[in-house]
Amino acid sequence: MPEFRPYPTDRDSLEKEVEMTFYRAGGPGGQHRNKTETAVRLVHRRSGVTVTATERRSQLQNRELAWERLIARLKKLNYRPRKRKATKPTKGSVTRRLDTKRQRSETKKGRRVADDG
Repeated sequence: MPEFRPYPTDRDSLEKEVEMTFYRAGGPGGQHRNKTETAVRLVHRRSGVTVTATERRSQLQNRELAWERLIARLKKLNYRPRKRKATKPTKGSVTRRLDTKRQRSETKKGRRVADDG
């Protein structure tokens, strides 16, 4: 299995790896939104993650929103759960388990048919 190298999540190094494109966003917003390229698409080539922001009428606001989304998505991809360490059961829990097992055994012994042989 290849070695995992986490993706950088700081804005400076991401700006070197990300391809940013602008396009026209549809929907409500009127002439300003329909005639200007306010929608932003960020593509992180190394991970293949693509995020878009088209909510705002301002390209600047959409750009900031897209960066926040990209950073959040990369942080999610970077997460690796820790390996679980096996722990030794406590003495009390072992004793309880064995006592219960012993009691169950006695109950079952009492259900046996006596062998009159």
